[in-house]
Amino acid sequence: MTTIALIGAGPGLGAAVARRFGREGFDIALLSRSQEHLDRLAAELGKEGLSARGFAADVRDPQALTAALDDATSTLGPIEVLQYSPVPHKDFMKPVLQTAPADLQGPVEFSVFGPMTAVAQVLPGMRSLGRGTVLFVNGGSAVQPHPERAGTSIAFAAESAYAHMLHETLTADGIHVGQLIIPGAIRPGDPHTDPAVLAEALWTLHQDRGDFRHFASPMAT
Repeated sequence: MTTIALIGAGPGLGAAVARRFGREGFDIALLSRSQEHLDRLAAELGKEGLSARGFAADVRDPQALTAALDDATSTLGPIEVLQYSPVPHKDFMKPVLQTAPADLQGPVEFSVFGPMTAVAQVLPGMRSLGRGTVLFVNGGSAVQPHPERAGTSIAFAAESAYAHMLHETLTADGIHVGQLIIPGAIRPGDPHTDPAVLAEALWTLHQDRGDFRHFASPMAT
């Protein structure tokens, strides 16, 4: 069986996606900055009969991210599904008139260089498999920029453009690229944004391999 790599794995959405794909037989590579956090989550999933391992890396460190994905492949097997969904830092969300060029370095490293590094690392394996899925998870500012959250609005827009170009380019290789937009917060118990509901939506994106962009709930205008 192949592997899903969850970049930005946490106890909410990441854990829910791990459970959803794990039920289908996927091995689970969990990536975030804290090995202790990852080991705890992997142990919880293991108690449920799922095969999960943690690989610590900061998405703003290309060498560490590449090494973590390489370790995941060596340990668990080829990565068929990559999900990029780390939570942005609060300091990326300054008002637009308080945002200087230097303030964009972190958001761009996080939302553009990070996914580009990850995709470049897993793409040869997906091509060898003859199939693959890359899932991008973004907030509403990816499609509706918010002047109070300038850094993420700018970086998410760039990430969306990159992901959309991948969607158009990789179809011929049997690789589907999709984006799930989650307007507002992830809320347990909400019919649209409960982690398990979102995990099911991401599984459907992987299975159906249809359009590029999907919304967890309607965007407010």
